[in-house]
Amino acid sequence: MPDADLTAEQIRELRALAGTIIPPSQVYGVPGADDEAIFADILRSLERDRGDICQALAQLARLAGGAFADLEPRRRSEVAAAFREAGGVPLAATVRVVLLCYYRDDRVMRALGQEPRPPFPKGHVVEQGDWSLLDPVRKRPRMYRPVD
Repeated sequence: MPDADLTAEQIRELRALAGTIIPPSQVYGVPGADDEAIFADILRSLERDRGDICQALAQLARLAGGAFADLEPRRRSEVAAAFREAGGVPLAATVRVVLLCYYRDDRVMRALGQEPRPPFPKGHVVEQGDWSLLDPVRKRPRMYRPVD
């Protein structure tokens, strides 16, 4: 079972956090990251980040003074903001997994005007931007030693 290392309480807390990171939007017609299908993908995708996510959930519980999932929406937002402000690797790992799984969902991709498919072999068209934005980087002196 992919979520065998998480307790039922940790799963509940992670789901509440995922829904706080990306709430549903009726305006754009997209689910939140706590949606059944998206959250199941999150649990399947923890892999190497499982330890960091467990640390993030412990940190979140300390900030919440108890169960994050039991907090009222306003207090949950305040705790989430404090958690984001604290930063760190556990938070980054959690956000990365949530975002990766969220943007794999077909409903989300359709809402963004994207065809819900893998990027390869067809690829995706990327709009050309303003390449002059790279000029300051090009003007910097080399930061490496040439190899002879």
